[in-house]
Amino acid sequence: MGNKIAIVVLADTETNEGLGRVVNALAAAGECKESGDEVHIVFSGTATKWLTQLVKADHPAHGLFEAVKDKIDGACGFCANAFGQTDAVQSCGIRLLADSGPFMSYRQFTSENYQVLIF
Repeated sequence: MGNKIAIVVLADTETNEGLGRVVNALAAAGECKESGDEVHIVFSGTATKWLTQLVKADHPAHGLFEAVKDKIDGACGFCANAFGQTDAVQSCGIRLLADSGPFMSYRQFTSENYQVLIF
C-alpha cells in the first residue's frame, strides 16, 4: 500500500500565487494518485472559489483538475457559505463538508495518520 496523503487547498483565486498553489496541489495529487497512494483533496477557505474556475474547459488547470476530480472529498461547507460559493460548489458536483459542527474536519486526516500537504 502507498502513502496516505491529504491535500488541503487554501489558496485564493485572486492572485497568480494562488493559481500556482492550486496547480501545484493538483499536480501533487496526480503524482500521488499515479503512484498508488491513497489521496484525498479538500478545498477550504477562499479556495472554495476555485471549483467554479477549474470546471471550465478553457481554464489552464482544467486538465489537472479532471485527472484528480475523483480524489476530491469536497469543500468546507462553512467556508463555501462565507464566500458566497455554496450553490456554485454544489453546481460543480462537489459536496459540501461539515464533519465537525459547521466546519469540515482536519483532524480526521491526522487521526488516520495521513500526511497533510497544505497549498
